[in-house]
Amino acid sequence: MGPQEKLKRIREELKQMFLERADLIDGALAALLSSHHLLIIGPPGTAKSMLADELCRRIEGANYFQWLLTRFTTPEEIFGAVSLKALEQDDYRRVTTRKLPEAHIAFLDEIFKANSSILNAILTLINERLFHNGKEVGAVPLLTLFGASNELPEEEELTALYDRFLLRFVVNYIAEDFRFLRMLESQKTPERTTLTLAELTEMQHDVRAITLPAHVYRSIADIRRELNKKNIPASDRRYRQSLSLLQACAYLEGEKEVYEKHLFFLEHVLWRDPAEHEPVRGTIRELLLGYEEEITELLYESREIRDSALQSARTSDERARALIELHTKLRNILTKVDQIMEKAQPLGRPLQRVQTVRHEIEQLQKDMLEQF
Repeated sequence: MGPQEKLKRIREELKQMFLERADLIDGALAALLSSHHLLIIGPPGTAKSMLADELCRRIEGANYFQWLLTRFTTPEEIFGAVSLKALEQDDYRRVTTRKLPEAHIAFLDEIFKANSSILNAILTLINERLFHNGKEVGAVPLLTLFGASNELPEEEELTALYDRFLLRFVVNYIAEDFRFLRMLESQKTPERTTLTLAELTEMQHDVRAITLPAHVYRSIADIRRELNKKNIPASDRRYRQSLSLLQACAYLEGEKEVYEKHLFFLEHVLWRDPAEHEPVRGTIRELLLGYEEEITELLYESREIRDSALQSARTSDERARALIELHTKLRNILTKVDQIMEKAQPLGRPLQRVQTVRHEIEQLQKDMLEQF
């Protein structure tokens, strides 16, 4: 089984295990594939740490670090104790074994509760992938840091750290009763398909090779413009970093290039406050699915033309002329539908609605011809 097939199975296993978390799971996998960081905001008991733990268990050879931060957390707990042997030589060096500087995947719960010295070190580590240890500055193997918090940070000094999480998700307890019951009744041990660290590295290389067409850049610019109008700005860096995330989203779905449908995932990237999530989501959907409104209008127009033609025709001659006129108008509408489809298809937009409408208009045309 190849790495991409293994990834597909891991994705399905996690979605079976964590109910109502489909987008979060896709976000976590995309974050790993693109080496970005992810923040989960939600109350205790919503499986935030469990998801990160399960994901890491599926990466053979990956070091995993997990810690609950408080204002009493010490640097030794996160970065390792100071080496007494090195200290004898005036080198203030930490022993980082099994600590954050040696982790490939990390989960820090209540990440904004730590003191400023720890947070500054974490910021450098996740931003630059570097750790200052004594007289040396070394690269760290960190792929993705999962942060969690019960609430958004309010202090100004936490803004920089908050901004480094490209992906942001708000989670809550299971909403639907049938899924809650399914969670209670689930007793079986979850299957665990695994990847090696080398296979993950190989997939990261493949992700970077995913094509980003010019029309995707234009669509991102359109999204940015509309969100700025609504006073929901995002930094240029955030938009730039989102490109590799979109490549990862395309890779997750087995695509060779990024399509406009993958831009829907930007709803988890472009908001600052949870209250902005719905406006961001609505703006993206409006821009990418706007053609559906045009399709719906063409369908209503077809029905209206049919009803008008049948009602106005009294004699057989009038009916014949009405049917010929109706057939011509419906043929012109079908041409417009085909033109919309031709525009939407290369952009990767969903075509199910277009195809359904086209079928109904064709059926109207067929019914009228049978009457003629």
